[in-house]
Amino acid sequence: MKNIPAHFKPPVSEGEFITGITDSPEDRIEVGILFVGAGPASLAGAIRLAQLLENEPELKESLGEIPIAVIEKGKYPGAHLVSGAVVNPIAFRKLFPQLPKFEFPFFDPVTKESVYFLTATKAFPFPVIPPTMRNHGNYVASISKMGAWLAEKAEELGVFILSETAGAKLIVEDGVVKGVRTGDKGLDRDGKPLGSYQPGSDIIAKVTVLGEGTQGHLTQALLEHFKIKRTNPQIYALGVKEIWEVPNPLDRVIHTMGWPLRLGKKYREFGGTFAYPMGENKVSLGIVVGLDYRDASLSVHDLLQEVKTHPLFRKILEGGRRVDQGWGAKTIPEGGFYSLPEKLSVPGAVIVGDSAGFVNVPALKGIHYAMWSGILAAESIFELLKSGKDPAEQGALGVYDKAVRNSFIWRDLYKVRNMRQAFKYGFWVGSLLAGVMTVTNGYFPGWRFTTEPDSEHEMFMGNRTYSKPDNKYIFDKLTSVYASGNRSRDNQPNHIRLRTDVPEIIGTTWVNMCPAQVYEWVEKDGHRHLEINPTNCVQCGAITAKGGRLTPPEGGSGPEYTET
Repeated sequence: MKNIPAHFKPPVSEGEFITGITDSPEDRIEVGILFVGAGPASLAGAIRLAQLLENEPELKESLGEIPIAVIEKGKYPGAHLVSGAVVNPIAFRKLFPQLPKFEFPFFDPVTKESVYFLTATKAFPFPVIPPTMRNHGNYVASISKMGAWLAEKAEELGVFILSETAGAKLIVEDGVVKGVRTGDKGLDRDGKPLGSYQPGSDIIAKVTVLGEGTQGHLTQALLEHFKIKRTNPQIYALGVKEIWEVPNPLDRVIHTMGWPLRLGKKYREFGGTFAYPMGENKVSLGIVVGLDYRDASLSVHDLLQEVKTHPLFRKILEGGRRVDQGWGAKTIPEGGFYSLPEKLSVPGAVIVGDSAGFVNVPALKGIHYAMWSGILAAESIFELLKSGKDPAEQGALGVYDKAVRNSFIWRDLYKVRNMRQAFKYGFWVGSLLAGVMTVTNGYFPGWRFTTEPDSEHEMFMGNRTYSKPDNKYIFDKLTSVYASGNRSRDNQPNHIRLRTDVPEIIGTTWVNMCPAQVYEWVEKDGHRHLEINPTNCVQCGAITAKGGRLTPPEGGSGPEYTET
């Protein structure tokens, strides 16, 4: 059998994450509109809906005691959010037109930027910034701080936010999404109740908005249950970043291509690094690598450690230190326009943000698309309810699909619809094709470039080696997990579906890929066995892209990001 991760997927029963209403009427939690995930898309949508309902008190009253609710699996809003991030402020201006710019949750505006091509020791600046990568007028931000800020604004408007609450199953009856079944708490490794046991609850809503972010658990369940297809399969990248305190402020946004990634077609190593100023004394440094790579020895976490040895970045970090909670990792949907679901709504539910895949890879942007999709969802739901139509009716929520298709989200993604796919031909050919696509505004080549799921690429055993940790610039994975703030309870059930009876190349792919050392080879009875350490998991989602299946752990588990 070939060493293809997709050939070793774990068993997942059809409809396993779909359920009907199970609680009695007195035990259910009834809400008006339910947003799943306290990320930028859901929070922007909740805020916009709350603003609209302020002027319609009768409609608001008809939604019950809790008109708008948000559930978040992390310890608090922002706890699971990671991004670069350089943010287009358009959605913030839409939501808060009267708020001065300096009150937005941003650092400084981008006034200078550079793009470099790296070799192992040199950095060659681009004479002209590629049009898709220009950031003048955008702002550097911490998305975890942004999430906390948006949550505060939502709560000021009366939105009910329930943290430490994982959406375990999607409630569907008679072809209509009715809400979400939350996960149990207080179970031991074997799924048996402890003294702290709390059963999950049915949260019933008129409309459920899935804004879980990348690799959304309930979003996957919805797409599978309703048999919603994509023109191309979705593909992902893994981003790993660190926050450093530095003695000298960085005066520009930096992006790089080339080293430490290899440029040949056979490697399929697509991505780059970034460094962003976060005020006067902090820097965000990270790397993003497409998960369609083929070398089992590639470790994105360890590549970031190598990046810090490069003269360009060592000069920035010299004399500094990684902050105590200054590390994070997350996957990013990279498929673009052709990987969007063919439908963004079903009776009783809509999909927003990264759950849908609204990311413009050439522009390195997704946050403002996510927020705008949340705003469009809120406005569509509001108009639907105001007109007296039932969101459970077939096609009723199609007004949201139409709103997205008429927005700049659709136009922007369509223009770059083939750019990420072009790099399957290698860096140089991909760069040439992407350049022609940019010049022709996306009209070249005139047809669709196809993609394959990340898990369907055959892996080979490469020979990458990495620098040993010095705990000054170079850190191992477990030290980084600690810096994520991960405080997961040790004896909870394993939330990762993964086969362990796999060839060495497949297991080694997972061991190296995971930035949190969740998977490792152990010697037992004279044989090597793949072992899973789910407590380490920071829920980045990479394992789902590369052959496993991540499901939600107990609510409140995982990282506790504050700087990322």
